[in-house]
Amino acid sequence: MKAMILAAGRGERMRPLTDTCPKPLLKVRGRPLIVWHILNLVRAGITDIVINHAHLGHMLEEAIGDGSQYGAKVVWSREDKALETAGGIAYALHLLGDEPFLVLSGDIYCPYFDFEQVKDVLHDKDVLGIPYPADKRDVCWLYLTPNPFHNPNGDFALNMYDVSNQGDPKWNFSNIGVYRPDMFKDITPGESAKLGLLMRAWADKGQVGGEIYEGPWVNVGTVQQLEELNAPLSKAAP
Repeated sequence: MKAMILAAGRGERMRPLTDTCPKPLLKVRGRPLIVWHILNLVRAGITDIVINHAHLGHMLEEAIGDGSQYGAKVVWSREDKALETAGGIAYALHLLGDEPFLVLSGDIYCPYFDFEQVKDVLHDKDVLGIPYPADKRDVCWLYLTPNPFHNPNGDFALNMYDVSNQGDPKWNFSNIGVYRPDMFKDITPGESAKLGLLMRAWADKGQVGGEIYEGPWVNVGTVQQLEELNAPLSKAAP
């Protein structure tokens, strides 16, 4: 399985830090956010990694290189301007191949997430030996978390393993998901598009699966959050 780390965002709420440093290179416990991801992916045997960038992308490339220092093989998807989440994925599809792939945001902190679990979540289902209809199979699998303070109303409901736009309670999308390439086939490479809208459209078709992750997870969106993670008594950092 290949993975893609989304690292093209500007990080407006993290200014002035992100005026001179791409957000995924900001450090928690002495290690850049994006390096936490790379090490955890490699630990799970996911070593082929695509990283997109736009804002200060040269700094990311200088820091990470080809990934060999971490035991990974990193290739870069360079965007002249940030294409939003779904647009960035569609632009990099030629690097991701024909099989389901993992995507995660470069600005989340989840040091204990076990990426081993993502490898088979989109295996075609069957019921009593009858193949699962191809037009109803899940096109993506989302990891949801308890709602953080910045998203108190959540994003999606979950019924068993079926993700829905309707129902309660709602859970927060963690910015970690596994996707089939076909999900992005209608996005023209270079077009800007948001992943949230795309996921909701497929959820309305009943083709989004998911589960709850309740381990440490932080969407590092403000300078205060970064400072709290780096505080000596932080419970969110090891």
